[in-house]
Amino acid sequence: MRTLLALLGVIALIVVALMYFGFINIDQTRPALVQAPQFKADVARVSVGTEKKTVEVPTVNVERPGNAQ
Repeated sequence: MRTLLALLGVIALIVVALMYFGFINIDQTRPALVQAPQFKADVARVSVGTEKKTVEVPTVNVERPGNAQ
């Protein structure tokens, strides 16, 4: 039971942090008079893409020492 409450607490803190930093924006679009209130959530969008590039990579040579005594 404690684990479940701790998990809910962590989730609540994450949601509050995301709202604070502007990743989640929740607006009430219909007041709660007779019907249930309606909300509209605007969340951040992330675009991920790829591109081809040629990158020079340095070479590494390892020389073992001879049979030193």
